Amino acid sequence: MSTLYGVFRSRASRPLWLLGEIGVPFTHVPVIQAYRLPDATAADAPLNTASPAFRKVNPQGQIPAWTEESGLVLTESLAITLHIARVHGGALGPADEAENALMEQWALFAATSVETPALEILMTQADGGDRTPEGQAAIAVNAEKLRRPLARLQGHLAGAGWMVGNRFTVADINTAECLRYAQGHPSLLAEFPAVKDWLDRCQSRPAFQAMWAARQAEPA
Repeated sequence: MSTLYGVFRSRASRPLWLLGEIGVPFTHVPVIQAYRLPDATAADAPLNTASPAFRKVNPQGQIPAWTEESGLVLTESLAITLHIARVHGGALGPADEAENALMEQWALFAATSVETPALEILMTQADGGDRTPEGQAAIAVNAEKLRRPLARLQGHLAGAGWMVGNRFTVADINTAECLRYAQGHPSLLAEFPAVKDWLDRCQSRPAFQAMWAARQAEPA
C-alpha cells in the first residue's frame, strides 16, 4: 500500500484532499514539521521532519512525501497530486496527453505565480504584521504581485468554470490550495468574482470540508 507522510497543517493537505476525493486506500503517517516542536531531537519527540526515520524517506526533511511499494518516492506536493491523479484519479486526472500537459502547466503556474505572494500575505497576517504600517505595505506589495495571475485566472474561469476539461480535476485542487493562502486578504478576491466563485465551489466539496475539519482538529 502507498504511504503519505505529513500532517494536515502542511502542504500534505493537497494530496490528502485529492485522496479524499477519489477514495484510494493509503497509509497516513502524520510527520510534523520539526520547527513546530520545542525539541525535535528529544527521545520522546513525535516523528518529525528532523527524525532519522523520516530523513530516510526524504533526506531534505520536508513534507509531504509519498512512497509506493514499487519503490517510487515523491517529495513535492504537486508532483504527488499529479501522479496520484494520473494513476488513480479517474475523471479528476487527465483524459489524454493534452489534458495532462494542461494540468502540469497549471500546477507550475500555481507554484511559480501564486503560491509565494499568497503565502507571504498569510504569514504577514499570522504574525500580526497587518496591524503595522510595514506589514500593511508588505501585504499590498504581494497583493499587487497576485493581480496579474488572478486576472489570468479570472479570464480563464469566467469562460471555462474549471481549470481543465470543464470539470473538477486535480488542477483545481492544486491551484485552489496555493491560492488559499491569500484568502485572508480583506478585498483581493472580490476584485476577481469568477475566481472567488470557483474557489468557493472547490472548497464546498465534501472532500475539502473533511480535509479542512481534520486540519482544524490538529494542534496549531
